[in-house]
Amino acid sequence: MSDIDAAVVGSGPNGLAAAVAMARAGLRVAVYEAADTIGGGLRGAALFDSDVIHDICAAVHPLAVSSPFFREFGLAARGVRMLRPEISYAHPLDGGRAALAWHDLDAACAGLGPDGPRWRRLMEPLLAHGDAMVDLLLSDLRGPSGLRAAPALLSRVLLHGTRLGPRSFQGEEARALLAGAAAHMIGPLPSLPGAAVGLLLAQLAHGPGWPLPRGGSRSIAEAMAADIRAHGGTLHTGQEITDLRRLDGVRAVLLDTSPTALLTLAGDRLPPGYARRLARYRYGPAVGKADFLVSEPIPWSAPGVGRAGTVHLGGTAAEIFRRESANARGQASDRPFVLVVDPAVADPERARGGRRPVWAYAHLPHGDARDPLPVIRAAIERYAPGFTDTVIAERGLSGAAYAQYNPNYVGGDIATGAISVRQSVFRPVAQWDPYRTPLPGVYLCSAATPPGPGVHGMCGLLAARSALRREFGLPLPALGRTVAEGNEVSEVSES
Repeated sequence: MSDIDAAVVGSGPNGLAAAVAMARAGLRVAVYEAADTIGGGLRGAALFDSDVIHDICAAVHPLAVSSPFFREFGLAARGVRMLRPEISYAHPLDGGRAALAWHDLDAACAGLGPDGPRWRRLMEPLLAHGDAMVDLLLSDLRGPSGLRAAPALLSRVLLHGTRLGPRSFQGEEARALLAGAAAHMIGPLPSLPGAAVGLLLAQLAHGPGWPLPRGGSRSIAEAMAADIRAHGGTLHTGQEITDLRRLDGVRAVLLDTSPTALLTLAGDRLPPGYARRLARYRYGPAVGKADFLVSEPIPWSAPGVGRAGTVHLGGTAAEIFRRESANARGQASDRPFVLVVDPAVADPERARGGRRPVWAYAHLPHGDARDPLPVIRAAIERYAPGFTDTVIAERGLSGAAYAQYNPNYVGGDIATGAISVRQSVFRPVAQWDPYRTPLPGVYLCSAATPPGPGVHGMCGLLAARSALRREFGLPLPALGRTVAEGNEVSEVSES
């Protein structure tokens, strides 16, 4: 391995971000991916129809236009067009009602009736410090990043991280709108981490939006891979690294893997104390995935829902809190929280010949092996009667099957670790540099490190910064083709 300076194991968005930074720093970089295609959570495939691409994991990417990594990397300059629905997300309720998180804050507030002014007071201070808020929550929480947003964010997290939060609204619509965003944490609610996630995503809905990449999520991975190759890096698919000894002689090894995988890769080379701390790392609930090929747009009952890029199906805030908390305790529900995306709402080219993909996740207990199709189909049918009649083909992946698809998803946990206050800061163990392991030159760069899950690239970038400084005495390089000022986002709508 003397022909390379740095090896990255795993090609999810964090592994690719680490490789981008290392290659741009002038190092000889090799990326090793066990699967036949790169991308991890960014993969796509034609599951039922050769012309219709389904996103296998992530589909909607608010952090891919707002994180510090992607703001500088600049997807638009690399041909990735991010399409922003006019309604970032919707939350249907019984009785034909729905809460709509319009990208336009005025429109969102107008739709919330008496709670409109309250929603504005909640969001406007966060939007005023939008980039700083993202910088803070997507940092390693060990430096000054984004501190300007801290006062406004902290006061709101302390309120909405408790059961007092919903009382600040009069109606169920506004309560559900925030609770649905918080449920993206996939853990017990209400909680301080859940409130932080919910507030971050809600303000992004009115800021850069919740866009979808034109053609599917794999276009993001392809843009990152192209940059790695342009700077001399190589990507090797179908090559599983099962023992770190295979990479002996490489000065820096960055692992886009779970802590469980590190224990296996290192064998008895890890100090016993560190190995014990890794073994105590906690994983969270699972998701079950459904992919549908349908003949027409989802027939939502409530007006406006069909114009949203993402739809949350979870009922009222109280129901979301109860079911998400029970789910985290391992108690299955016949009405779990479900997220649904019809990509053709934002990207009409995803619909071909009258056929279109529909993407859905259900939150399930850790390791759940049940077919998620029945509960997901029932959840959609509840708010979109007749949906089942539009289904041409379908496929379900249980939480257990998801763990087989991607070993980082231990027990079906796509967050690569439970999100708690302690484990948000101390991922995977309590130490000042969370990316560095006791093994010389070996670093973790997966979502098991700060700032945690999401397609934002920051775990990889921060791990690369640590490795560049410690192993090579180099600073982080510039990431964009020019000085990036942000990503271009296109407005889309569907009448």
